Amino acid sequence: MDLNHIKTSDFDYNLPEELIAQTPLSDRKTSRMMVVHMNNDVNEHKHFYDILDYFHKGDVLVRNNTRVIPARLYGTKEITGAHVEVLLLRQMEDDVWECLVGNAKTVKVGTVVSFHDGRLKAECLEIGEKGLRKFRMIYNGIFNEILDQLGEVPLPPYIHEKLNDPERYQTVYSKVEGSAAAPTAGLHFTPEIFTKLEEKGVTIVDVTLHVGLGTFRPMDTEDVKDHDMHAEVCQMSKEAADILNQAKAEGRRIFAIGTTSVRTLESVWNAYGRFEPCTLETKLFIYPGYTYHTINGMLTNFHLPKSTLLMMITALAGYDRIMAAYQEAVQERYRFFSFGDCMLLTDE
Repeated sequence: MDLNHIKTSDFDYNLPEELIAQTPLSDRKTSRMMVVHMNNDVNEHKHFYDILDYFHKGDVLVRNNTRVIPARLYGTKEITGAHVEVLLLRQMEDDVWECLVGNAKTVKVGTVVSFHDGRLKAECLEIGEKGLRKFRMIYNGIFNEILDQLGEVPLPPYIHEKLNDPERYQTVYSKVEGSAAAPTAGLHFTPEIFTKLEEKGVTIVDVTLHVGLGTFRPMDTEDVKDHDMHAEVCQMSKEAADILNQAKAEGRRIFAIGTTSVRTLESVWNAYGRFEPCTLETKLFIYPGYTYHTINGMLTNFHLPKSTLLMMITALAGYDRIMAAYQEAVQERYRFFSFGDCMLLTDE
């Protein structure tokens, strides 16, 4: 691969539609898991519950404890009654939210959208690019309680089945509300798996990145370097920073659950040259040619063709290795995307 001319189309692959998982498995931990050994060309076909075999005493496992909010709202314009779909992306300040709007051309500055007979209203304050709008939310009461009643958990557009239990689109460790999509690599974990990892001497560390457009917006440029990542907010506590700095100093391994945990770790490191307690906005876009500073491996799901997430894992494990692994996953009938199977990238 020519690192000076990386094209979005380089990351395309053929995926039969029936391999896109429409529903989660009844038992989270029974997903299949392809183990990609980055020190050789051997891939193993396992199940997620086998993950315990790949961790050692002293390893650190980092997870993103964000929780998906019912961020999708269906409303009508107050004056015309036209239908408007709004996806809350991130809270800017107080009651101002950045949102992605369907039918966005009809929403101008000053437009008021009403949800559920006016229990919640949103006034457009600012127009952004590609359907983005800033709204001021107008309501009486507690916003999160109103949102719980009026909003829907926003499933990705490639999932067409109804989700019977919304908790299956949350990780078992989700805690800090604020995401418009789940950090899906974490969906495989159960409390028992974490207990067994800790019994092996693995330290579990929580960070937070609220998942938004930076994670799931499709590429719309052929030259990868022209892609503009959307900002997402991430946080690291002093406790997390101390544990991670000590592990790094002692040469212990750091693994991340999912791309959002990785982007949090790398964003903090790039800002400070070490791990520091902080809250920051990140637009970090990782693609081949990027040098990782923080991780020895990661667990991740199988990502969409031509996506920033696929580019990110090729930057870690190598383009040829990952694209071959994806071809193998298709041949082996793995389940793809949010409710699908997973891949463990390990340095051993």
